[in-house]
Amino acid sequence: MTNDLQERDLRHRRVREGMAEAGLDLLLAFGPGWRRENVRYLADARVGGSAAFVALPATGDPVAYSTRRQDIPEITARGWVTDARFLDPAEPAGFVTGLRDSGARRVGIAHYELLPSMLLNLVREALPGAEIVSATAMLDNARLVKSEWELARMRRSAKVCAAGWRAFVDVLEPGLPEYRIVAAVEAEIKRLGAEDNFMLIASGKDEVRGMTPPSARLLETGDMVRTELTPQMDGYWLQICRSAVVGRASDAQKRSFDLFNEAVEAGMAVVKPGITAHEVAVAQNDVFRHHGYGEYCTSQYTRVRGHGHGLHLDETPIIEGNHTVLPENAVFIIHPNTYTPIAGYHVLGDPVRVTADGCEVLLETERKLFETNEVNA
Repeated sequence: MTNDLQERDLRHRRVREGMAEAGLDLLLAFGPGWRRENVRYLADARVGGSAAFVALPATGDPVAYSTRRQDIPEITARGWVTDARFLDPAEPAGFVTGLRDSGARRVGIAHYELLPSMLLNLVREALPGAEIVSATAMLDNARLVKSEWELARMRRSAKVCAAGWRAFVDVLEPGLPEYRIVAAVEAEIKRLGAEDNFMLIASGKDEVRGMTPPSARLLETGDMVRTELTPQMDGYWLQICRSAVVGRASDAQKRSFDLFNEAVEAGMAVVKPGITAHEVAVAQNDVFRHHGYGEYCTSQYTRVRGHGHGLHLDETPIIEGNHTVLPENAVFIIHPNTYTPIAGYHVLGDPVRVTADGCEVLLETERKLFETNEVNA
């Protein structure tokens, strides 16, 4: 099994290969407060500052910077980046000098598009003659293929997804407010070590057209309760999408499940190395089109037919028109979540790993329409 430092070396080698192809002699992996995955990819550290960087030169050791002093020991303790420095926006001389010492002439910035102009101006001040370009796509590509080390972490996330879903189903009963469902799930997955969780929910019948944060709405008999549950373990996010019925499912709810399950299976059936996100989306949407529900695959009713997973929960979108190639060991969820008039918004999907000859479903949770009468029997 790969140890931590072997994984670090693998990543640095992979990123430097991309830098060589792009003609970069310095990569700045930028992490704003809400998108820290690139910093974590290179430092394996959970940072909390409003801005952080890892500066990876074409040769030599990386240097990390963070606007939060507490991040410095957090970064160095992991051992992936041993030189970590405080970035004081009011006194940025150390940051400027550090970049100037690199002597870089062509700099790629991952998440360049999110970089505040104040920080970009500091990079320009440090390296006035350097060409500065976006390296966002380059680092996205490096992160697309998961190593065995990463897959081991994502499999732990899969077990927490399954446990969270069991907690979800176990509490469903008439009169329960939505926020109590989320509280039960949060308690279970945090007990199991989840760092974070992204969760949407909706309850009701065929009037439901999407999901939201939990409300005070009280469950009723016959409601279908839908969720996207996405815990983060050791940095890695994984998602489960399921729907359950309070009581017994109606014929319409069962027909809706059959439609969505057929779409999930159609998406899985086409997965193989080299398939594109577009082709996986088409396979799912063709099921809806075949049954006369093609209009509900449009942006009027839905967003994506799945998305990549990893150090960010919502990586490459599985959507028609996205021709990103999905190589072996890419991980993404197939979820044709959308509204139809059959039974309202329906949620169903599983994360998969691209294997040499198809895909591996990472979840152990049965893919069915759960009914509380059955669960509590």
